[in-house]
Amino acid sequence: MAEGLIAVRLKAWTAADLDLLRQANSPEMTAHLGGPESEEKLLDRHQRYLELTDPAAGRMFSVLLPDGQRAATIGYWERTWRGELVYETGWNVVPAFHGHGIATAAALAVIERVRAQHRHKHLHAFPAVGNAASNAVCRKAGFTLYGPVDFEYPKGTVSPHNNWCLDLANPRQAPAEARPGWRTPSC
Repeated sequence: MAEGLIAVRLKAWTAADLDLLRQANSPEMTAHLGGPESEEKLLDRHQRYLELTDPAAGRMFSVLLPDGQRAATIGYWERTWRGELVYETGWNVVPAFHGHGIATAAALAVIERVRAQHRHKHLHAFPAVGNAASNAVCRKAGFTLYGPVDFEYPKGTVSPHNNWCLDLANPRQAPAEARPGWRTPSC
């Protein structure tokens, strides 16, 4: 665990974690994600999370604090990006726990898990350009910013998101902005 970060534990997604999705389904929490989802869409999302059981293909987790409270969700999954299969990650933190470094600690824990898979070269995160908190998590967790891209999320909605990329083969990748014009194939 990085110095100064809260200790968190990732727990594989279970039926009991549906409440975490409901807690994050407010206008404030979904402002950068296309707005709140219907109960039907939440249940569909929950089912997809339950079905992510192969660590090589992706997993969803509830994020537990040292006292056992469920404070956030995080996961990783495969996606094709610029012609290459990569991992993508995303998270949310229950409003009562905002501002405590939980998302950064969880992101670092996910990075360890995807590195252990030895399956893909890159891990991406695509927070909305205006989502200052999630962009800060990417920076603190060691991702490199490659700038804005038109990104489809939710399905059918294309808007500017930042493309943050982490080289999984480089355990020493430090937080830094990308050099203008420099690109790796999938970033």
